[in-house]
Amino acid sequence: MILGPNLLLKLVKEKKLVERLAKRELKNPEGAGFDLRLGEVYTISGRAFLGITERETPKIKLVARYKENEKTSFTVKPGEFYLASTIEEVNTPLDITINFKPRTTTFRSGLILRTGNVAPGYCGKLTFAMKNEGPVPVTLELGCRIVHAQFEWVDGGGTRYKGQWQGGRVTTQKMERQI
Repeated sequence: MILGPNLLLKLVKEKKLVERLAKRELKNPEGAGFDLRLGEVYTISGRAFLGITERETPKIKLVARYKENEKTSFTVKPGEFYLASTIEEVNTPLDITINFKPRTTTFRSGLILRTGNVAPGYCGKLTFAMKNEGPVPVTLELGCRIVHAQFEWVDGGGTRYKGQWQGGRVTTQKMERQI
């Protein structure tokens, strides 16, 4: 069952479910969740390896970062691929998971987001893949709403996230053994 805004706002206050939410979300959330904002944009380079017991993700380079009270824009040209992280950080309890939907203005502009879900027990910022698959450049102001987060109860008991992405890191530093 998807959790509604009234319960989510209560969990934000009592359990810090989501930190650094925009004032708009704290006062007047829309729909059945929260809109999250674009905080950082990264390019990737080098190589990647996804093995059975080991992995290494590409090197990253920060190309844009949100700064409060400062307007910063970033343009994604057709065909370009980036990693995008949120301003917000989550503190997911063991009985909640989070799933994401791109905002319609995102894909109406040609941007495609590749999202996953947040496992119970994960804490940190969130990172998505972003690619301009449309025919026109898209300029994003850092801090814009980019993805909608929907929170759901986990029936039957969830297990705590044990992965190495805890805390919101964006890439690996070297080849590492998977947990």
